[in-house]
Amino acid sequence: MEQPESNEPLEAVAPSATNPALPLASVTRSTPTSPAPSPCPTCGVPMQVKPPGSVTTSAYVYAQGRIEPRFPRLSVEKEYAQVTGRAETAGLTDRQALQTVLSQPENRYLARQLCYILTIEGLDTYILQPGDPGDLQILIESLRPTPQPGDVDVVVGRRGPIAPSELCNGLMVPIVIFDQIYSFDREFFIKSIPRPEKISAKEFGPAAEELFDRIMQMADNAGATDADRAINYLALRYPAIYARAAESFAANSSLTALEVRPSPLSGTRRIVEVIFSYTNRETDVTEKFFVRVDVTEEFPFLVTKLSQYYDR
Repeated sequence: MEQPESNEPLEAVAPSATNPALPLASVTRSTPTSPAPSPCPTCGVPMQVKPPGSVTTSAYVYAQGRIEPRFPRLSVEKEYAQVTGRAETAGLTDRQALQTVLSQPENRYLARQLCYILTIEGLDTYILQPGDPGDLQILIESLRPTPQPGDVDVVVGRRGPIAPSELCNGLMVPIVIFDQIYSFDREFFIKSIPRPEKISAKEFGPAAEELFDRIMQMADNAGATDADRAINYLALRYPAIYARAAESFAANSSLTALEVRPSPLSGTRRIVEVIFSYTNRETDVTEKFFVRVDVTEEFPFLVTKLSQYYDR
């Protein structure tokens, strides 16, 4: 399956239902040593849990989460209240009123004053700032009038310093200067993934949902390491991993590990190998498949397509 050429995700924008809580496969971010067995919570077969080694923190961020607005100071909150009092907001919810007020050109000064926070798994992770003043509109549009549990915001940008306490009402998290934000809904995103003809929609949909949710719910995936950026890039831009998941589930195998290792092809560029391990539920035999991703610069890209992996 070919890599999408567009810099947009696999097309998506529409409301959806809540993400189900799913157990995670193990994640490794460097060459593993002496694996220790651990039970697979989903299938009962052994799952190889490999201790993480050194993790390369990147100067760039490729993160998935939710963008939320915050008032940085009391004066900004009071100014917003006065502006809202003059606006036509009868019958609107608080979030609809916020989006309506900030979308009006005459209130652009107020939109510039707000803090825009990317939360990941409910935790405040980054303060977002546009790399270009014209990108403020992207932030405003990300504040959906009617948020849904399945909403996802993807932020691609450069990681800056920790924010000073006075910037956003005492919140001290890294600043991200974003160059790209795209927002979509989980349900519509899953439906937009190209499905191979040999796999039925009944098999493909649940497999794609499970793989996407596992990646989304990795507790330590803040999109700030080379490993995180590679995994998030593949989840959003490379449909072949979903086809592979569906084929493996159909063959009675479980996803038991997701590893990221430096590639031997790395030289002047940073290339990682993302390895998906599927273990047969009956025979306990594990098959591995991998794809190489270049994470040297802000925008990751595919180096080699998904193929079978053999341990060296």
